[in-house]
Amino acid sequence: MTAEFHPSVNLNLNVRGLGVSATLAINELSNELLARGRPVFKLGLGQSPFPVPASVVGALREHAAAKDYLPVLGLPALRRAVAGYWQRWQGVSFSPDNIMIGPGSKELMFILQLVYYGDLVIPTPSWVSYAPQARIIGRQVHWLPTTRANRWKPTAEALENLCARDPGRPRLVILNSPANPHGYGFDEQELRALAEVARRHRLILLSDEIYGELDYNGAHQSISRYYPEGTIVSSGLSKWCGAGGWRLGTFAFPDNLHWLRQAMATVASETYTSVAAPIQHAAITAFQGGTKLEDYLFQSRRILAALAGRHVAALRDAGVELEMPDGAFYLFPDFSPLAARLAGRGIRDSGTLCERLLEETGVATLPGEAFGRPAEELTLRLAFVDFDGEQALAAAAREPRDRPLDDAFLRRRCGRCVTAVEKMAAWVIGEATPQ
Repeated sequence: MTAEFHPSVNLNLNVRGLGVSATLAINELSNELLARGRPVFKLGLGQSPFPVPASVVGALREHAAAKDYLPVLGLPALRRAVAGYWQRWQGVSFSPDNIMIGPGSKELMFILQLVYYGDLVIPTPSWVSYAPQARIIGRQVHWLPTTRANRWKPTAEALENLCARDPGRPRLVILNSPANPHGYGFDEQELRALAEVARRHRLILLSDEIYGELDYNGAHQSISRYYPEGTIVSSGLSKWCGAGGWRLGTFAFPDNLHWLRQAMATVASETYTSVAAPIQHAAITAFQGGTKLEDYLFQSRRILAALAGRHVAALRDAGVELEMPDGAFYLFPDFSPLAARLAGRGIRDSGTLCERLLEETGVATLPGEAFGRPAEELTLRLAFVDFDGEQALAAAAREPRDRPLDDAFLRRRCGRCVTAVEKMAAWVIGEATPQ
C-alpha cells in the first residue's frame, strides 16, 4: 500500500495570509446566499450596472474571428484611439507609442509596482487591491492620512510631510479621482497643489481615472494637465463603458517615462503576451467616442447622480455622516455618530457592522477596514449598482434632458437600490426595515 503524499506547504511569504480580494469575496458570498434562496441586495462589488454600448458590442461581433497575437503594447490603431481620446477629453498629449494596453488596469498596476523600485504611497481609504499588490511584490506601503472633514482626500501638505522625512526616496503615488471607495474627486486647486509637491520631490504619479467619465457634471480634470512629465494615467473599459468582464485597461505614459513603459512591456511579453484581439478591436470604437457614446454617458451620469443624492439624503436623515459624491457609484458613509447605539447592539467595528447588515437586512456592503481604515472606525462602502442598467438607460432617454430624474423614476427603475438603502437607514435607527 502506497503512503498518501502530503507535500509541505511552501508558499511565498508575501502571499501567506492573503485572502481573496474583498470585492470579489463579497460578490461570491452574495451569489451563494442568493443560490440558497436568501434575499440579497448586491451593493458589495463595484460592477457597472450599465450594458456595454451597442456600437462597441457591434464592433466586437464584427471582429470576433480575429485570432492573431497582437503587439505587446497593444493594437496600433487602438493606441492611436486612446491617445486621441486623452487629447480630445483632457487636452493632454500622449504619443501612441507611449500607450500600453493590458488585460485590465488592475494587471497593469501590478506590473508597474513590480518593475518600479520604490515605495507605494496611497491615501487611506483606497481601493482594496492597491496595498495587497504591493505586499505580494514585497514593496513598502505608506498610507497618506485623510479626514472625513476633507472628504477623505489626501492633501498636498500630507504628501509633503511624508516626502520631507526622506526626500530622496523613490516613491510611486497612486491618486484615484473620482475615488473608490467614496466617489469624491479633486478640484483644480487641489490638483495643482499636489502636482507642485510631486514635481519638487520628483515623484511618479499613477493617476487612476477609471471613473473620470462618471463625474456627474462631466467636469473631471486629470492631474496630468498640471504634472505631465511625471504622471502615468490609467483608464479602461470596465466602469464608464460597462465592460468589466472584457478585461481591457490602458496606461498612458509621458515621454520621459519610456523606460518604465519598456520594462512593463518586457514583463508583459513573458506573462500575458497581449490582450485578446477581438476585445482590442472593439475598444477602438469605445475610445473614438461619438454622439451615441456621449448620450450613453450623459444618461449614465444623471441616473447615478440622482441615486447618489437620494441615498445620501436617506442615510443622513438616519444620523449617518455623509456628503454628496462627485462621481462614480460609491458611497462611504460613516456611522460613528451612532456608535453608542450600535455598541448597545454589539457592533463596535466595521467588519461586524457589515456582517450584521447582511444578516439582518440582506444588504451586502464592504467594511472600511478593507480600504485601509482602522477596524474600529464605523465606515463602510456601498456600491449602488443593483439595478437593471439597460432598462434604466432606456427609460431615462424618454425623460426631459433638462430635468433631474425624480423619486418616482428611481423607485420604478432602480428600485432594488432604493429599497436597500432604505433598509440600511431603518436598520441603523432600530426601525423595522421596509419590504
